[in-house]
Amino acid sequence: MTGLEAHLATGATNLCRCWAVIRRDGVTFGFTDHDRSLDFDGITFVADSGMTARNFVQATGLSVDNSEALGVLSDSAITDEAIEQGRFDGAEVIFWLVNWRDPDQRIERFRGTLGEIRRGGGAFEAELRGLAEPLNRPGGRVYQRMCSAILGDRACGFDLSSEGFTIEVTVEAVQRSQTFVIPAQPILEERWFERGRLIVQSGAGAGLVGLVKSDVTLPDGRRQIAIWDPIPAEVAPGDAIRIEPGCDKRARTCRNKFNNFLNFQGFPHVPGEDWLIRIPVPASDAGGSGSA
Repeated sequence: MTGLEAHLATGATNLCRCWAVIRRDGVTFGFTDHDRSLDFDGITFVADSGMTARNFVQATGLSVDNSEALGVLSDSAITDEAIEQGRFDGAEVIFWLVNWRDPDQRIERFRGTLGEIRRGGGAFEAELRGLAEPLNRPGGRVYQRMCSAILGDRACGFDLSSEGFTIEVTVEAVQRSQTFVIPAQPILEERWFERGRLIVQSGAGAGLVGLVKSDVTLPDGRRQIAIWDPIPAEVAPGDAIRIEPGCDKRARTCRNKFNNFLNFQGFPHVPGEDWLIRIPVPASDAGGSGSA
């Protein structure tokens, strides 16, 4: 019998609930419904209204656990600005039942991630997704000419840190956190970064990501990078950014730009619809390789 089980068996308990929210950038927040703060696992669980749960559901087997988390937006914990910037998207959530007199007596009751977050009136409401949630995602591959991998992921296998592909530079000018002027990049051809990612490395927007819409060379030789949506934080001249190359998912791009055709995750020789409706003729070409 564990210490917590022995404590529960007494019938007179000193229990509270503790939550840890671990963002993808490693920033960790702790909350408890006890009237004083607790410390364990290197986390301080603050006694305030930062977060609590309702409709907590757990089941055996492979069914999906779910719950809802409620909390108050504050400058010291979960802020409206941080939610707007997406810093809590996919954050890991861990929930314990704890003996507040002896925090070593505790049991983990839930582990999962934050889902959809709604906010308003100085408060927020977030969906909690259990570890079985990925089982709801469709699997398998799609037979299509274009590559189904994301540049740099496990299926693609390309190393984005390879010399001559990704750059880290300082912003020289910026408009509305959406259009960035960077130093000249004569080695990299124009439009090299289109469909790529722009990651802010320093300043108020550090860690935020934008998808590159256009990459053009200005008359003075500098490059102008525009992203589809503005970075939801102020990016100023002098801030550092990282820009990764773009990929249009075509076989010839994988072969010529990245020399990575062995890992191409598409089917460039799948016949098109025009071939499927053709009348059979002798020695017809069913390859379809001309459009790869």
